[in-house]
Amino acid sequence: MSTKRIACITGASAGIGVATAHILAANEFDLLLIARREDKLALLADTLYKQYNCNSLIRILDVRNRLDVTQTIEQLPEGWKGIEVLINNAGLASGLAPIEKGDIDDWDVMIDTNVKGLLYVTRNVTPLMIANGKGHIINIGSIAGKEVYANGNVYCATKHAVDALNKAMRIDLAQYPIKVTAIHPGAVETEFSIVRFHGDAERAKTVYTGFENLVAQDIAEAIWFALSRPPHININELTIMPTAQPIASVIHRKA
Repeated sequence: MSTKRIACITGASAGIGVATAHILAANEFDLLLIARREDKLALLADTLYKQYNCNSLIRILDVRNRLDVTQTIEQLPEGWKGIEVLINNAGLASGLAPIEKGDIDDWDVMIDTNVKGLLYVTRNVTPLMIANGKGHIINIGSIAGKEVYANGNVYCATKHAVDALNKAMRIDLAQYPIKVTAIHPGAVETEFSIVRFHGDAERAKTVYTGFENLVAQDIAEAIWFALSRPPHININELTIMPTAQPIASVIHRKA
């Protein structure tokens, strides 16, 4: 094990997770990569080693499973327990329907992933940070945590919960001192809409047509900005939108 700083990224197999892994590896971090898709994590770990000489430890994990999260963190090799940065990136939207037509299975998936999963990981990693005397947690929220839009009901509720938890974590953990930051993106083209529409790639494409959306790299750069501030500075939160999207429910599209 090297003497590099260690960061843990959940949802590391795609999108913002992958972009963040690259920017942290380029800045001399070794990475604990957590996600559900082993093939994508293995490929990412291999790429990071070849490009940046970054050591990665991959763990196949669904953050919704409380016991698995606890065991995964408890059973980390000693050299990997010095986690200095936690990127709570695992999250999703599932479905887009009015409340009276909502799919309760979709609701459970969003609540269990976006809220409870974030809590399970944070609860198990923060004691390691406290023992090490420092840390920085980055919670990936959403513009949906700042506004509510039509048919977004439960997804918006979960991201409002992330916004509240971010503020509460910062109060609880400042004494150690552990920094806590939220990044709230608007429309970012990742797998997000494909997942929301249950694999309907054609419908997902329509979300991003006619304007210049954000990409994962934009959010990774914001994460690095927050992480790279000196010890006396904490970036509480950043809300990042495409220029064409002034609020969650309005996107100016070219004809």
